Amino acid sequence: MLFKGSEPFQYITRNIRNIKKAPGSKKVTVCYMFKDRKDSGQKLARALEKYKDKNVLVLAIPRGGVEVGFEVARFLNADFSIIVTRKLPFPDEPEAGFGAIAEDGSTFFVEHAKAYMTENQINSIIYEQKQEIKRRIQVLRKGKPLPEIKNRTVILVDDGVAMGSTMRASVKLCRNRKASRIVVASPVSSMTFKNEIKKIVDEVVILETPVFFRAVAQVYENWRDIGNEEVIEIMEKWK
Repeated sequence: MLFKGSEPFQYITRNIRNIKKAPGSKKVTVCYMFKDRKDSGQKLARALEKYKDKNVLVLAIPRGGVEVGFEVARFLNADFSIIVTRKLPFPDEPEAGFGAIAEDGSTFFVEHAKAYMTENQINSIIYEQKQEIKRRIQVLRKGKPLPEIKNRTVILVDDGVAMGSTMRASVKLCRNRKASRIVVASPVSSMTFKNEIKKIVDEVVILETPVFFRAVAQVYENWRDIGNEEVIEIMEKWK
């Protein structure tokens, strides 16, 4: 890999933990934080080792969080399922969101973001995402309800946290269902998210908080989107 001008510093601080450079060479070897989701899940699992054989419940946020959660649950000898939470997208910018909604209707809104939309727009988007949640529960969880959460330690897992809206809505669901302890666990997030989520849960386990954090994909050597079929396959392996 070759760099020009200030590119080495910009690339390294955004994307990697360290580099190796041969003497007299312009080439560097990039060392990403994680090889793939399996790797990050195994590393996250070891960071959660104190919960091994403690009858905890691991809930993964699909789709990317499912492979990570699978590795965590397998290592901890925990119960494992999927929690379906959806971003509330802006009408003209679906990649961005003004909040998120969990499968029980628990909703998180980004502060001031709703001011840019009418009440009718907001209600319409919420309705659409509720319908999508129902569809995904049927597809990804075969229509089965969530496992019992009341009086249990719940570990919420994703493959990385960017804005954090879906994680916050998931936390609300667990609170509403009377979880005795809520742990938020992820291979990577911003330091801002880590500090904020600490205020509303019992424990936060985040392996990496890059200084220049722009997207979850930047810390993975092998990154790809996960489809429903792969999620279903992972859940079949769990059985």
